[in-house]
Amino acid sequence: MLGKPNNINLLLLSCLIFSLLAATGIGAVSIAPLEVLAIVSKKLAWHWGNFTAQQEVVLWSIRLPRVLMSILVGAALAICGAAMQGLFRNALADPSIIGISAGAAFSAALVIVLIAPMLSASMLWAGFSLLSVATFTGAVLSTVLIFALAREKRKTNVVTMLLAGISINALAGAATGLLTYLADDAQLRSLTFWTLGSLGGTTWKAVIFMSVATGLSLLILLRLHKSFNALALGEAEAIHLGVSVESLKRWVIFATALAVGVSVAFCGMIGFVGLVVPHIMRLWVGAEHRYLLPASALGGGLLLCWADTLSRTWAAPAEIPIGVITALVGAPVFLFLLFKQRRAMAM
Repeated sequence: MLGKPNNINLLLLSCLIFSLLAATGIGAVSIAPLEVLAIVSKKLAWHWGNFTAQQEVVLWSIRLPRVLMSILVGAALAICGAAMQGLFRNALADPSIIGISAGAAFSAALVIVLIAPMLSASMLWAGFSLLSVATFTGAVLSTVLIFALAREKRKTNVVTMLLAGISINALAGAATGLLTYLADDAQLRSLTFWTLGSLGGTTWKAVIFMSVATGLSLLILLRLHKSFNALALGEAEAIHLGVSVESLKRWVIFATALAVGVSVAFCGMIGFVGLVVPHIMRLWVGAEHRYLLPASALGGGLLLCWADTLSRTWAAPAEIPIGVITALVGAPVFLFLLFKQRRAMAM
């Protein structure tokens, strides 16, 4: 632990607010932080400051929803990662362990390769593309299947859930690989870019849905912080302390399926956030989930905000898939943490 957890969380919140103002101003059309505040104030019927019409259109229609989406998705992935690590009592767990990403990837591949040529991946259902709806459905169905397989005598076996997740991941991965093999060049480019993640084309409607999903997951998981702390002692000990372990498992699975399913549906697969961020925050604020969960959400939002900024500016006017950025940043950091932990255990 590097300091008082509350102080660290306040520092992370301050950095996140600064990043929101800074990231919205970075791009082909430069917008200063005061200009960002002035444009937002105008939308709230309080006009002050000077800015151009081009800056207003770029900020409100493109830049701001995308930056907000990156923060919401990062927060959702990181807090769900912390919850999964608490549930499995394993710092190497992440949301993909219960098959959400694999189910979503298979559904996306199914739509892009087989269904889209017959219909249209851009056709709308309740205002969203067929691809987004199918991806979310696939993510939820795979989670429900794994949860059902893990039920034994009205109890959820965590070990069985882990094994079922590995099996579903392998099966969905094989099916996705087969569809990738069958795809033509255009479908392959679309599928490859989607599986690496992107926040391009984010709309305000998507931001609203992601806000609801992330907000609900935050509320559910933050209320369970005492149960996570008790579960760290073991299931039997947690039950003796009055924790409803079965209820905890159901709520964690529900919150994770909701938040990660929506994020994957809108932004594709983004790796390492749910794995690396909670691990780093545990070193900073400790294992107390009252501090770890909000710190993970803030850290995830901060990481993905700047990862997306790099994604859209590093090779401009081209865009690098955000999953590439998170892997380039997350993998070396995670290896460093593992090496540091190994040295500490050897001493």
